[in-house]
Amino acid sequence: MFRRYPSRHVGWCLVLALIAFANCAFGQSNWMDSPSSANPYSGLVSSRGGPYPSTAAAPVVTNWPTQSELSGVVPVDGNPNLSPTSANWIMPGDGQPDCVDANVYCEGDPYPQQAMFGETGGPWFWQVLPNGLIYRTYWAGVHEPRMGVVMMRKNGGNSFWDATVGARVALLRFGNGDPLHPQGWEFDVDGAALPRLTLDNVRDLETVDFRGGAFGAYGIGAWQFKVGYDHLSSHLGDEFAIAHPGSLADRINYVRDSLIAGASYYPVPEMRLYSEVGYAMNATGGAEPWEFQFGTELAQAGPTGLAGTPFLALNAHLREEVDFGGDFTAQAGWLWRGMSGQTMRIGAHYFNGKSSQYQTYNEFEQQVGLGLWYDF
Repeated sequence: MFRRYPSRHVGWCLVLALIAFANCAFGQSNWMDSPSSANPYSGLVSSRGGPYPSTAAAPVVTNWPTQSELSGVVPVDGNPNLSPTSANWIMPGDGQPDCVDANVYCEGDPYPQQAMFGETGGPWFWQVLPNGLIYRTYWAGVHEPRMGVVMMRKNGGNSFWDATVGARVALLRFGNGDPLHPQGWEFDVDGAALPRLTLDNVRDLETVDFRGGAFGAYGIGAWQFKVGYDHLSSHLGDEFAIAHPGSLADRINYVRDSLIAGASYYPVPEMRLYSEVGYAMNATGGAEPWEFQFGTELAQAGPTGLAGTPFLALNAHLREEVDFGGDFTAQAGWLWRGMSGQTMRIGAHYFNGKSSQYQTYNEFEQQVGLGLWYDF
């Protein structure tokens, strides 16, 4: 079944194997003595961190070096502190840099400003369901789509859970592929439910606001813009209605169908400034057409890693139905940012102004509490 090889062949194979082993163990630099060796690069290390696998991947040798020129060339297992006395006989074959400074990657800025605010940030191309967002949610905007919850106490001593269950996603982009700070044109959709539950005795649903919309976004350099449509409606909670007979007759059918436009700007990578205007084509239940909001966000730019970073977010929201009064929100705490720009935040929450639930849009609230937010 098995072919028998002559014993002399086995002997020659053993001899050749021993010669090869001896050459590897004791003669690594023998190629220096003769330019006719088959692979003169077996002892050199490439700038990419490993030995050249073959002559095809090695530099192109234009002139064979003399023994004196090779006095500084060190094999792989030699003294790494020495360097060639003359390198004009080697021409890189692939145009790669001679070396890489590891400190650039280990100790440098994880998200340098020049990369974040380039003119285009790379080639633009069509992307379906792209990674990241050109125009991100406002951290301290209480009606923004996200996943989050605030446990807070209102003026008067009552405690509540204010939750947000929603998301903002990009469907189509013509732009670059940077997930942290993308550039280009984008089409987004968003939606959220914002329920308020009582916290003192039972977990009854008191009120809930719903919002949803679609908009186009454009980002270039440090600027981002958006234009689109937004729907918002407010509803009385069923458990509150059961506990308070007759309350359905007094409920407010607050509805806004608005055209919105916003602008966002990063004067430095760690700071964002934004403003937005909305005009409701359809406004009922006490709502009136105009609303404005503006604010700022401060945090370390780029991915934060496990350690995270402190953050501060401020937002002011002005509404025509309350004589262009409105509310002010401040949030501060700790933030973690991922590779696609999504953030998880935990911290203190402060709200002062007209109610953040539009069933009671004309009532004053002062909220103090703690929040946990995941922003897209």
